[in-house]
Amino acid sequence: MGAYLNPGSDSFAEAVGSSVYVDKTTMVRHLNSVARTKRKYVSVSRPRRFGKTMAADMVCAYYGRGTDARQLFEGLGLARTEPVRRATGESLSWDAYLGAFDVVHVTVTEFLRQGKPITACIDRMQKLVARELVREYPKADYFDTDDLALTMSDAYEHTGRQFVVVIDEWDAPMRERAHDEEGQRAYLDFLRDWLKDKRYVALAYMTGILPIKKYGVHSALNMFDEYSMVRPLQLAEYTGFTEAEVRALCETFHMDFETVKAWYDGYEVTGVVPVERRGFGDVPPRYSLYAPLSVASAVESGEVDSYWGGTETYEALAEYVRMDFDGLKQKVATLMDGGRVRARLTTYQNDMATFRSADDVIALLVHLGYLGWDSRAGEAFVPNHEVMGVFRDSTSGPAWDLAFREYETSKALVRATWEADSEAVAAALEAAHDRADNKTYNSEAALSYVVRLAYYAALRWYTEAVELDSGRGYADIAYLPSPRHPGIPALVVELKWNRDARTALDQIRNRNYPARLAHYAGNLLLVGVSYDASARAGTAEHKRHSCAIERA
Repeated sequence: MGAYLNPGSDSFAEAVGSSVYVDKTTMVRHLNSVARTKRKYVSVSRPRRFGKTMAADMVCAYYGRGTDARQLFEGLGLARTEPVRRATGESLSWDAYLGAFDVVHVTVTEFLRQGKPITACIDRMQKLVARELVREYPKADYFDTDDLALTMSDAYEHTGRQFVVVIDEWDAPMRERAHDEEGQRAYLDFLRDWLKDKRYVALAYMTGILPIKKYGVHSALNMFDEYSMVRPLQLAEYTGFTEAEVRALCETFHMDFETVKAWYDGYEVTGVVPVERRGFGDVPPRYSLYAPLSVASAVESGEVDSYWGGTETYEALAEYVRMDFDGLKQKVATLMDGGRVRARLTTYQNDMATFRSADDVIALLVHLGYLGWDSRAGEAFVPNHEVMGVFRDSTSGPAWDLAFREYETSKALVRATWEADSEAVAAALEAAHDRADNKTYNSEAALSYVVRLAYYAALRWYTEAVELDSGRGYADIAYLPSPRHPGIPALVVELKWNRDARTALDQIRNRNYPARLAHYAGNLLLVGVSYDASARAGTAEHKRHSCAIERA
């Protein structure tokens, strides 16, 4: 055994022998299904505290030559799984690849030395791994032992045995050298040249916090299949502890399950329908996952508390949420009130430095575990009590006082709308206009901006739809109740510039907007909003808004 070549099974055996151990070995069955195929590149991204390193140790223990891990795995779930059946008709039993490969295991953070460029760290890693290969196979004909790809290729030609490459914390350069774009590019190029289309690779398994870094819309490591907090696919149930696993732990350690659930549950992920079940009408399985380290710490100690790890956690979150891109603070206030916010995560560049919108920050918070993600609704949310406590600590202080006051004002506007209090709604919109940019307030588009700004707390209960197609026109703004709040009224808001609010209501009825929302009949509020642009500056009527509300 070496530090990097065939490190053995000791680390995984320690995990299995711990007082809290949840068996995730069946994950190896999926890895066996892709090993030695074109899908042999696997990149798993999860937050800290979600068992990434233990999974990497498990992979090393299973595949590594000379580990003698049969007895360890025979008592675990993997040994009870059905064989993997390949398209060629080949059948792979659970132990088909047990101890079958040379394993190279590196933890990238070990090589990122303070003050050293990323390229120097890459060179150090290559030399240390190559040194162990030369020691293990001294008779191989090596061309250049400073080049790890060439050294592994030469070792493979000598032994005929492929490698399983396990890279833990692969994304460390993106996290710890966030602004060194040139170094990051060199690192990604190194990984591509080391692994892509290499005959000596039987399986490449990378794990980290962030998905693979993108430059524009492309990735230098496009050969990898990615399994993330947003799309965990076949590895969904291995992303964290499942509810059944936590129930079992609570029974074993005599803990109240409902309390543990409230504190650590909430990470919603969607898996895939197994190949053998497709076409039978099965829907993809959904899992409500728990943060593994927090659950393990709680059941071991008997104390339900926050186990996120100290002040630096709060400061890290505070750094991201103070980036007030297009109303991020308002969205954070909604999240902390138990609401959900819609986001588009596809523009995120998968690093810690490139942020162009609130959606990019939300995407990072999902990958860091500060937010859960509902892939069906495209919504982010605070998953549980533990994480909510981190948000509260990170948003304490006067810098957040105004954001929370404005959020409460917006909630009051929503309630006034429910009560059909048109005077209160008009006054709230007037106040929102005073906070907006007056210079651009000269059209229905600008009026729409102010109304949406004023109603942003509605996202606590609603999905916002702008210019909803009614069949005979477009409703300016519609607020559609979330499935979690089916009893509240739907809202249709029509805006008028220099025409009265009753005219807006007439337009809603004339264009038959309610028919588009027929299933809300009897629980639909029509809201007409008008702005009088002719009111003279300096008078009490200046920027005067009016409102009319009817139930349909």
